[in-house]
Amino acid sequence: LRTSPRLLCAATQQKNTGQNLEEEQSQSQNEQKVEASSAEKLLAEEKAKLEEQLKEVTDKYKRALADAENVRQRSQKLVEEAKLYGIQSFCKDLLEVADILEKATESVPKEEVKDENPHLKSLYEGLVMTEVQIQKVFKKHGLMRLNPVGAKFDPYEHEALFHTPGQGQEPGTVALVSKMGYKLHGRTLRPALVGVVKGP
Repeated sequence: LRTSPRLLCAATQQKNTGQNLEEEQSQSQNEQKVEASSAEKLLAEEKAKLEEQLKEVTDKYKRALADAENVRQRSQKLVEEAKLYGIQSFCKDLLEVADILEKATESVPKEEVKDENPHLKSLYEGLVMTEVQIQKVFKKHGLMRLNPVGAKFDPYEHEALFHTPGQGQEPGTVALVSKMGYKLHGRTLRPALVGVVKGP
């Protein structure tokens, strides 16, 4: 049988068309793969950027929280200190009154305080009662008197006015107190003015 040239041409054309279609499909698939891989790469880069931004924002947020907590604690401490030490200058002024009362009671000769001197006795007793009462008020508000006789000299609580030879006392010991010291809630408000035993 002889095949007509027309049929041969048609068969060849169909074969070529089939090959072309396969090549185009293969090329299209390759292009899709390239596009998919580049899209994945872009998405991965975008993800990395977003993760970095999230990390930065989280760090900033944590720092802001820590700063806010520090400010809150500082503020709370300042408020507490203001409550405790807000009366400091008022207390200092009252210490002068306490000193005057103390000097007044000390200046009265004890031998004169007797029933034969009723006016002096009443005045003295009134001064003593006032002094006791003012110390009670001081104590109520956290103000404590320092009487460091016999204690070791402490520069945070005492102010040395002079040195004195010690009779059987250790050097550096407070021998006598010229003016009482005071502490407000554990903080020295006024150091005690003292004489200290000098060394050998």
